[in-house]
Amino acid sequence: MNLMSISLDEVRHVAKLARLELSESELMSFQGKLNALLGHFEDIQAVDVTGRLPKPHAVAMQNVFGQDIPIQPLSRDAALANSADTKAGLFIVPTIIEE
Repeated sequence: MNLMSISLDEVRHVAKLARLELSESELMSFQGKLNALLGHFEDIQAVDVTGRLPKPHAVAMQNVFGQDIPIQPLSRDAALANSADTKAGLFIVPTIIEE
């Protein structure tokens, strides 16, 4: 049951829109791959899903929240204890933006 196939002219047109310069053999290769992909979609459409409710996500989704319990934050000295370089109570990091 072949509902749809992609012609070589359609592949050529899409390649032109994407500004791809493809050889004839590459165009034919893409045509075959795209038609195979459409065949997979046809297989999926053939699956009987009557009686099944649609799902918004492929996996179960739920919000997971931790308890909102205030705790004592790290002291400045504890936060800076494992830093490679500090100055005046601040982290020193390598410069990544040059002028």
